[in-house]
Amino acid sequence: MSITATVNEAARVATATVQSGARLDRLPISSFHKRIFWLIGAGMFFDGYDLYVGTSVLGATLSSGFSTLAQNAQFVSFTFFGMTLGALIAGFLGDAYGRRFTYQFNLLLFGVASFGAALAPSMEWLVAARFLMGLGLGAEIVVGYSSLTEFVPPASRGKWLALMAMIVVSGLPATILIGSILIPLVGWRTMFAVAGFGALVVWYMRKSLPESPRWLESKGRTTEAEAIVAAIEQECGAKPLAAAAPAASVRVYSTSDLFGPVLLPRMILGSIVLIVVNTLIFGFVTWLPTFFVQQGMTLAKSFTYTLIMSLAAPIGCALGASLADRLGRRATIIGASLSTILFGLIYPMLSEPVAFVTIGFCLLLSIYVLVALLYGVYTPELFPTDVRLRANGICNMLGRGATIVSPFIVVALFRAYGVSGVTGLMIGLLVVQIAAVWAWGIEPAKRGLEDLAPEA
Repeated sequence: MSITATVNEAARVATATVQSGARLDRLPISSFHKRIFWLIGAGMFFDGYDLYVGTSVLGATLSSGFSTLAQNAQFVSFTFFGMTLGALIAGFLGDAYGRRFTYQFNLLLFGVASFGAALAPSMEWLVAARFLMGLGLGAEIVVGYSSLTEFVPPASRGKWLALMAMIVVSGLPATILIGSILIPLVGWRTMFAVAGFGALVVWYMRKSLPESPRWLESKGRTTEAEAIVAAIEQECGAKPLAAAAPAASVRVYSTSDLFGPVLLPRMILGSIVLIVVNTLIFGFVTWLPTFFVQQGMTLAKSFTYTLIMSLAAPIGCALGASLADRLGRRATIIGASLSTILFGLIYPMLSEPVAFVTIGFCLLLSIYVLVALLYGVYTPELFPTDVRLRANGICNMLGRGATIVSPFIVVALFRAYGVSGVTGLMIGLLVVQIAAVWAWGIEPAKRGLEDLAPEA
């Protein structure tokens, strides 16, 4: 048989048997799933680490005379501007060139830019490097969650994706701890060097990760998809499915479909929930030390309270992981939103320290259940494979864009009404979120991704 005939036969067999979604969904959790979880999670950890690095670095650059307050504000603005743009670009790259190419490209960009930041001769160069880092940071959160979504079976998909969110939020205490050790000893530049070194190590290790068979099949690259799925089945100890007739033709979605009557409600829903969760984090959680100081607490007591309450972040994500598959996505999101509203109403009324910290801890716990579900689990599940990253990228772009304006709104509300004004904003957004999830939300728990594709 000629080489051409052999290739044609392989392509015919692949077309008949690939069924990547059904075959991946039936597999038990194995060493393969754990390996991709930790390799993708390692990159996501450095995403979380670097997202909060400015908290430690900017104080050091300001005290040493390397920067001014205005330049520090530019650093923060260009970080979020880069993340907003990076989320959008990653979505289009991921759907056009594949998940593997995109998460490797953005991690390489982030790693190289981090070393550039460590070597920056002036604050202007540091801000420019930070913008490039922001592009990688915004891209990683889109591609990382979406890539894992397409490999993990539906029975436990919510748990694994929520645990990924827990890895991301663990970057906050890690940044605080590493900064408290390294900055006094060797200076702020090492914080960026750590991020760059870690990102490039993970980039090298992740070269062994396969492309998403679901994406390959959606592009008609069935031979490659068949080879990858067969290798995964072998590693998981599962027998290949018997040969079957080619699947019936399914609708192929394009960018224009995201704004058509079929997918537009899901786009609106995805954008709303990410705007809400980004505002909760960057319009409330990150402002807690400032709120405490402005209310007359000492700086030391402010950081102590913030540290205690910040422990709710990984615990909340772990709680989200335990509830996502058991209660379902919609019930967990609506329940956590109601819990956040309840504690948000009580929180401004308290002054006694124990009650203040206890209710604050419960408030942050509820917020980070939402972080786990909305960042990591729900939004990637809303969209078909053809446009998953584009849709997720656009929703994340709008969510990140909210962080550009929310600080100004928060400051105005705090000056006019105190903490109750800020919690009032949160409650209003959460009411909108509950209504949107109730009206347009689908329930992806324990359902295959292909089953979630909307009907025309």
